[in-house]
Amino acid sequence: MFISKKWRYFWVMIGLMVAELAGTVATLTLFGIASPDAYRTQLWKLGGELGFNSSPEQILYAYANYRPIPPTPLVWSGFITNYNIVVSVLSMFILLVKVVLFIMHMWVPIVSVIIDAIVIALWSFSAYGQAGPDHSDPAHPSSVAWYIAKSCSVAEASGNKHNCEMAKGAFASTIFMIGIFTFNLGLGIWSLFPTEEMKEARKAKKARKEEEQSSPYSEDAGEKLWELRNIQQPTPAFSPYTPRTLAFNTLDRQLPLREKEQYA
Repeated sequence: MFISKKWRYFWVMIGLMVAELAGTVATLTLFGIASPDAYRTQLWKLGGELGFNSSPEQILYAYANYRPIPPTPLVWSGFITNYNIVVSVLSMFILLVKVVLFIMHMWVPIVSVIIDAIVIALWSFSAYGQAGPDHSDPAHPSSVAWYIAKSCSVAEASGNKHNCEMAKGAFASTIFMIGIFTFNLGLGIWSLFPTEEMKEARKAKKARKEEEQSSPYSEDAGEKLWELRNIQQPTPAFSPYTPRTLAFNTLDRQLPLREKEQYA
C-alpha cells in the first residue's frame, strides 16, 4: 500500500478551484464592506431594542454606575470582523499558490488534505463568530444571532434591512467556503488511495527496476566492461619492416654526405 500523488477527477478539481475563486471574492467583498463597523453595532443595538439579545448601551450603563464592564460578545466584537478579513485574504493567497503548484504538478493530495483541514477550521470559527451566542445580558440571552435566525423583515421599519441582508450574505458565503473546502478535503482523502491501474503500474515499474539490476548489462556490469576496455595493451618491442621502409634505409646508408657526417 502506498500514498498516491495523483489527483482523481481532474476536471472536478478545476471546477472546485473556480468555485473557490468565486467564494473567496465574495467573502473579501462582503467582509471588506463590513469593516471596520459598517453595520455590526447597528444590528446589535436593533437586536437589543427588539429584545433579541443584549444592548451595547449596557457598557455605558456599567461605566455610569461604576460596575464591572461586561465582555462584548464575540458576534458583536470588532475582533470577528478583522478575523474574517484576515481569513479571506489568506484564502485568496492559498488559492493563488494552489493554482501555481497545480499547474506545476506539485499540488499533491497529501498537501491539499493538510491545508484544507486548517482552512476549514479557520472558516468554522468564522461562522461560529458570526452566528455565535450572546449571553452577556441574562434577561435577553441569545444562542444564535438574530439576523441569522430571523427574517430581515423585522429590521425594515428601522431602516436596517439592507444591513441585515449584508450580514446574512456574509454568513452564507462563509458556509459556502466551508462546503468547498470540505469537498476538497474529501476529494484529497479519496485521491490518497491508489487505483488498481496505479498499483499495477507501480508493480511493473518495480519489476522492471529489479530486472535491470540483475541483468548482465546493469550498471555494475557496464562499469566492469568499461574498466576492461581501458586496460592498455602492450606494444611490440620492434616495428615490422616493410619493403618500402627497407629501401629507404638502404638509400640512407649510401648517401656520401651522411657517411661523412658519421665519420666527422
